[in-house]
Amino acid sequence: MITEVVVDVLVLGAGAAGLSASVALAQAGMKPLIVEARDRIGGRIFTLYDPDLQAAIELGAEFIHGLPPEIWQILQNQNVAPIEMEGDDWCFRRGKLSQCDFFSEVDKLLNRLSDEGVDESFADFMAREGGRVSEETRQWALGYITGFHAADPTRISVHSLAKSAMADDKIDGHRSFRIPQGYGWLVEYFRQTLERLAIRTELNTVVERIEWARGQTRVFGLQRNQPIAFAAKRLLITVPLGVLQSGSIQFSPELPTEKRNAMAHLAMGKVMRVNLRFRERFWEPIQPEPERPSRTLSDTAFLFSREPWFPTWWTTMPRRLPILTAWSPFPDAERLSGQGTESVVQKAIDTLARLLSQPPGPLSSHLAEVHYHDWEADPFARGAYSYVCVGGNHAEEDLGNPIDKTLFFAGEATDVSRHNGTVHGAIASGRRAAAEIKASRAVD
Repeated sequence: MITEVVVDVLVLGAGAAGLSASVALAQAGMKPLIVEARDRIGGRIFTLYDPDLQAAIELGAEFIHGLPPEIWQILQNQNVAPIEMEGDDWCFRRGKLSQCDFFSEVDKLLNRLSDEGVDESFADFMAREGGRVSEETRQWALGYITGFHAADPTRISVHSLAKSAMADDKIDGHRSFRIPQGYGWLVEYFRQTLERLAIRTELNTVVERIEWARGQTRVFGLQRNQPIAFAAKRLLITVPLGVLQSGSIQFSPELPTEKRNAMAHLAMGKVMRVNLRFRERFWEPIQPEPERPSRTLSDTAFLFSREPWFPTWWTTMPRRLPILTAWSPFPDAERLSGQGTESVVQKAIDTLARLLSQPPGPLSSHLAEVHYHDWEADPFARGAYSYVCVGGNHAEEDLGNPIDKTLFFAGEATDVSRHNGTVHGAIASGRRAAAEIKASRAVD
């Protein structure tokens, strides 16, 4: 016999969108029930804690990009001061490290992106505009698309890139901050708030099928491998875009054409990050520029390259911890997904050795711990974060629009403020969906 739970509002997914929406719903006097497939809340926020270093180890989201009020207001209300990333940026060019002195040329190229006229892919934009810049600038610009946006340059929309850049400018998006205790602090804040509001979360509950009609939904799945069902007048779906696209959740009837078209014009970005904890900050005394022996890597913040597998690295600056994060962009991350830990770590170490002109053996001997999560292979994520494909000018809005005041949608891929791919975009989408649910109740 299948256990059926009847609620007013059911929320699928306990990531930033689902948590923020549930808080907003509860504060409006409703009693949502959260259903989460994992054995934890947080979604693509996944923070471990290193007690020896007294530091957060992020397996998912790490940075606050700029000054988004969705996060900063919470932090300020809780008297938590974010730490701004600072330090030196180094670039690996022509076989050696040097200070990055070409960003202005890349910025000039990216500033020519526009949301006017006919949309095109970044690759097509480069084919038209790239002749006005050096080949090196072209390659670094492509690296920005595949790395920061985790996107396929032949698919990502130029219109979306231009709109995202304008949105970032409004919040100083070029600045990067960390929460001292890691993003896990924010998840814990939401957990405590929901606990105070007596909102329940059902973990280890994998949804397989959704039956819906106007004013009623039934959700079927497995909870710890036992059949379970939920009935609700309103259903808020906050699962990642990759999960929706995979078809692992069946809809009966299927979602309207508008929703399916929206999903077809959105894609899940592919990246892999690997956190390498060393026994000491062995890179500090390295002198990358012989002509400037006084300048070392001790203040390094970022290290950029065009090397395969892991071209981008960063440190924990301004905290001087023995941790380096390796970042693998599209398409390298796609090829790394599913490989064993030994293979992934060896590729990271080999890349780092080339960048620092050090033998890989001694670098491996410094290594104390490795932490990473394969988001591409994760059935409850199926990728890193979303981006808009060519022709998808309204895809986020179309995916986020409610259906018959019954099915509601949130998550970073539905954020209409052009901050998709971010935690603050996910929070904003959750609050938007909660307001839509509240408005739908007012006209019942």
